[in-house]
Amino acid sequence: MRLHRSLSRALPLAFLCLSALSCAPENPEKIGQKTLGEKKTGVLLLNHGSRSERWRENLITLEKNVTQKVLSIEGIDGLQTVFMEHASPSIADGLKSFDRKEYSDIIVVPIFLTIGSHMFDDIPTIIGMKENPASMEKLKLENIERYIPAAKTHLAPPLDFPDILKTNALRRTLALSKNTDEEGIVLVGYGSTAFDEQWAGLFENVGSYVCENSGISDFTIAWCGHIAHYSPDSTTAAVNRILKKKQRALVLPLLVSSSEQFQIEIIGGGIAAVKDHESRVHYKPDAILPDPDIEQWIIDVTKQYASEIMRSNRTQEASDPD
Repeated sequence: MRLHRSLSRALPLAFLCLSALSCAPENPEKIGQKTLGEKKTGVLLLNHGSRSERWRENLITLEKNVTQKVLSIEGIDGLQTVFMEHASPSIADGLKSFDRKEYSDIIVVPIFLTIGSHMFDDIPTIIGMKENPASMEKLKLENIERYIPAAKTHLAPPLDFPDILKTNALRRTLALSKNTDEEGIVLVGYGSTAFDEQWAGLFENVGSYVCENSGISDFTIAWCGHIAHYSPDSTTAAVNRILKKKQRALVLPLLVSSSEQFQIEIIGGGIAAVKDHESRVHYKPDAILPDPDIEQWIIDVTKQYASEIMRSNRTQEASDPD
């Protein structure tokens, strides 16, 4: 877990030092307020993407809920949501839009749980902050466009940086719980084969926190993707582990958004394979979103980066000769 936290805390500094280039869409209320050559900063809310319209709607709603407050932050002039794959607009679409408006800086806020191959390699490669040959080849095969924009890019850390996931899981667990003495928790996630230690550490921390603050004594972990290769079997096995100790299992998806594939087919299918699941398993096919704490985190991290960008710009202007 120590490695997991150090990697997460190192990400903002590392990515700030690996500046590439980009631009962002103009806030209609601010059009005409800028002078030629003045620096502008935009925000990209970056999500993985899904073919599920239900999944996408949650992310669009997230954008709507934060837009007014984000655009009120000093130094922020534009905001949009983009998707890495399976939905549009793509990351490249968003960056090209920023370029057309001649923005000088772009803050990329990833709505991802923790470090993984997407956060560590794919996203930095897509936006030009990294030259990873393996990622570049993978992106070509998956038909994901790489675009190096004209403004500096600043990549924020994933959602595990604060304690959002812990409080989110606790709130949703208590909503499912009927009798804590008789229950155990199954946390279901997507996982990452290349970053198994980090993902396992994150889920261990979340599960321990929920147990300590709910009065439930036992939890276990299941992977519905990556490690489990999109299989319901891991969920079935995890629920059965809990039911050997407890009367009922509370199944909690730690997935950013909801889709028919994961919440219904994979997790729901895994639960359906459990004997007496109708009476012994409590499950709501929901997701981490919506969550006001995530909305506030987006606002807070945007303020932090906007302040750093403005400070850097002032320093540069002071050092430039007349």
